Amino acid sequence: MIKLENKDYKRKKTFKRNESKTKNRKYEIKPDRIFKEPTKFKKRPVNPDEEKQKTNYSGTKFDDLNLSEGIIKALNKKEYVYSSTVQSDVIPPLMEYKDVIAKAPTGTGKTYAFGIPLLEQLDYDNKEVQALILAPTRELVIQICEELKDLSEFIPRVKIEAIYGGKAIESQIKALKRNPQIIVATPGRLKDHIERKTINISNVRTAVLDEADRMLDMGFIEEVTNILNMMPNRRNLALLSATMSIGVMDISWLYQRDAVEVTVEENNENKPDIDQFYVMVQNMRAKIKAVDIILDNNEFYKVLIFCNTINMVRMLTDDLREKGYSASCIYGGKSQAGREKTIKAFKEEKLNILIATDVAARGLDITDVDAVINFDLPDDKEQYIHRIGRTGRAMKNGIALSLLTPFDQEKLDDIIKFSKANIKEIENDNMIKIIKKEDFENDN
Repeated sequence: MIKLENKDYKRKKTFKRNESKTKNRKYEIKPDRIFKEPTKFKKRPVNPDEEKQKTNYSGTKFDDLNLSEGIIKALNKKEYVYSSTVQSDVIPPLMEYKDVIAKAPTGTGKTYAFGIPLLEQLDYDNKEVQALILAPTRELVIQICEELKDLSEFIPRVKIEAIYGGKAIESQIKALKRNPQIIVATPGRLKDHIERKTINISNVRTAVLDEADRMLDMGFIEEVTNILNMMPNRRNLALLSATMSIGVMDISWLYQRDAVEVTVEENNENKPDIDQFYVMVQNMRAKIKAVDIILDNNEFYKVLIFCNTINMVRMLTDDLREKGYSASCIYGGKSQAGREKTIKAFKEEKLNILIATDVAARGLDITDVDAVINFDLPDDKEQYIHRIGRTGRAMKNGIALSLLTPFDQEKLDDIIKFSKANIKEIENDNMIKIIKKEDFENDN
C-alpha cells in the first residue's frame, strides 16, 4: 500500500456540471443573425374569372335585416351579400336590446353578428362609452377592433378603441381621452384602467363576451363578474362561444333575463370544410424533414404551423428561414409590436408560413389559410379543434395535417374520439402530396 507523504493532500473534486448555466438554458435566435431573402416565397396566382366567394349559408340577405346605409355600403365593399346563420339569428334580437346567448362553430361570422347591432345603436352625440366587448386575448381584441373599424368605414363619427396588455398604458389613456363609444378589451387591462379611473363604464348599454368559454377557462371569472357589476345601466348582454361550458351557463343565469338562445350546429352547410390527415414519422428530425416535403410538394400559399413550446417555435422558424422559406413566428414572449407586424404580414400574404404556440389558436380570423400543420399534437384535445379551425373559414376548403411519432398514437385516438373526426393517414413516402376534396372530385 502506497502512503502519501503530504498529509494535507486532498482528493481533487471531480468535474461537476454547473447547473445554474444549464438549468434555464433556452434556444435563442441571435439578434445579429441575418437571413437571406426568402427564395421559396410563393405568391398566390390571381384568377380574375374565378367566381367570387360568397359567405351564404343562411339564405338571408343583409339588405333584409333593416341595416343602415353606412353598414350596407361597408358590407358591399367586402362583397358580403348574404348573412351567415349566426348573423341572421343574432342581429335582430340584439338590435332590440335583448339578451342573447349564442353557440356557433369558429369561422361562422360571430364578430359581425354582434358588431353590426352595436354600430347601429350608437348615439354619435354621446361621448360616453356605450358598448363594451370583452375578449380573452389581445390578438382577438385587435382583430375585433379592426373588423368593427372596417364595418364603420362609412360612419364617420364612430370611435372604437382596443384596450389590452402588452402595450404602453399611457398611449391607451391618451386614446381614451378621445371619448370612444365602443371599447374592445381584455379583462385584465380593462381592470387596470378602471382602478386608475381612466375609463368609466357605468353608462354602457350593451356588453358582449366573445369567446366566453375561453375567457372563463383562462381564469377571468372574477374580473368578468366585477366588470359586469359596474354597469348598472346595461340594457343587454351577449354571450358568444364555440362551446357552452358550465361557466358560460353560470354567467347567463346571473346576468341575463329571457335570453334568446341561438345554437348553430355543425352540419354540411355551416361546418368548416376541413380535410384532416396525419403522417407517422419516427422522430423530431423526421418531423422537420416532413415539413419541408409538405411545403415543397403542395401549392400552399398561407400555412399556419403549431408547436407546443416556444423553443420549438423558434427552432423551426430558424430552420425554415435558413432553407429559404418565407416564415416567421409568434409566441407569448414576443413583443406586441412584433406580433402585430408578423400577423399583418401573414394576413396580407407577404409571408407564407406562420409558426405559433397556442396563443394564436383562438382569436386569429385570417382568411385563406390553406393548411394548418400540427408539428406537435396539442396536450389538450379540445385545443386541436381550435387550431384546425384557423383554416376552412368562410366556406372555403382547408387542410389540417398532424405530424406524429409512435408515442403520439394514444393522443391521436383521444382526439378522434373527442372530435368524432375522420383523420386519414397519409403514407410517409418522401413525396407527401395532399389531394384536396375538390381535386379528387374533378378527377372523377
